Amino acid sequence: MLAAIAGLTAVITLFGCRKKSEPAAPVEVKEQVASAVTEQTTCPVMGGAINTSIFTEYKGKKVYFCCPSCKDEFEKDPEKYVSKLPQFQK
Repeated sequence: MLAAIAGLTAVITLFGCRKKSEPAAPVEVKEQVASAVTEQTTCPVMGGAINTSIFTEYKGKKVYFCCPSCKDEFEKDPEKYVSKLPQFQK
């Protein structure tokens, strides 16, 4: 009896206890894919590759830059650069 319970526990652990009607991709994964499509890869000021340690927040969204001087330039007139940023595209 104890061996049967241990065997059943091992099967549940290995294969999980999922319903066959579960969606293939959870909502969280779909949201991550959607955000990856709009991910910023270039500096809005100079157009170079971003450094993820150099950023500012603008209207609740992070904006990344290639260098500290680009961050300073952006902060002087953010609206000048917003059209270049995928996170602000509708």
